[in-house]
Amino acid sequence: MRAFVFPGQGAQTVGMGRELAEAYPAARDVFDEVDEALGEKLSQLIWEGDAETLTLTQNAQPALMATSIAAFRAMEAEGINITDADFVAGHSLGEYSALCAAGALTLSDTARLLRLRGQAMQEAVPVGVGAMAAILGLDFETVDRIARDVGGDEVVQAANDNDPAQVVISGHKGAVEQAMAAMKEAGAKRALLLPVSAPFHSVLMQPAAAVMADALAGVDIQAPAVPLIANVRAEPVIEPGAIRRLLVEQVTGTVRWRESMANLAEGGVTEFWEIGAGKALSGMIKRIVKDATVRNIGAPADIAALKA
Repeated sequence: MRAFVFPGQGAQTVGMGRELAEAYPAARDVFDEVDEALGEKLSQLIWEGDAETLTLTQNAQPALMATSIAAFRAMEAEGINITDADFVAGHSLGEYSALCAAGALTLSDTARLLRLRGQAMQEAVPVGVGAMAAILGLDFETVDRIARDVGGDEVVQAANDNDPAQVVISGHKGAVEQAMAAMKEAGAKRALLLPVSAPFHSVLMQPAAAVMADALAGVDIQAPAVPLIANVRAEPVIEPGAIRRLLVEQVTGTVRWRESMANLAEGGVTEFWEIGAGKALSGMIKRIVKDATVRNIGAPADIAALKA
């Protein structure tokens, strides 16, 4: 059994997807449609812009989705379809890419939703008030317990359960720094502040969740062609109403990636194809599912290797 997985924020690089667009008209059409949906040349920023502007949340989110869907359309041009997977999943914003690839959301709607999501998440908390940190070498249960003990009047919570040795915490900057110190004392190998501009996947994102609830209420969502493994549940979902609710919950909820991948493996999935920019998910999956077969599809050479 096979799962198609789609990367989240942090995988972006200037130039991503350009080779795909040059090699496959279907991939080029994806970038053109995203440009039209947003009313701007996002493709120019992706291919020729500066990394700092591309990394801005409201740009990175639709840009990464466009790159993933361009890779997926190139796969389709070579005869590989969504039904060649048994499940789809995406890390944070990658969940929108997964739903688009599976036919639950149109490409234009996905681009507009992610632009709004990025803007709403950035505006939810003033710059400098929040922070995120990666905790290496402690399991999720330990990180979650320490975060709950430390917070006090400020917010700090486990935001991303990425793999057995990497958990990301999120919240008020002071509380995050206090939790980092406590986790080092508890045996964490490293605790690193992340270069992000807002405390994603924490309750501080509630204003953004409200914005996304309104936006998603006005968007048509179809049942995906194959089940989505939802971030906040780590289990399959296919009913459009449930998908809508879980996309809202995801803004403030924990990304349960480790559980999601482990559950897929327990259910018989042995192949994981990471579609889009970077290889971050592949590294996580290898640490979660020791005997997994992992492929990366982000360039024409990767698709040629699939054909071979």
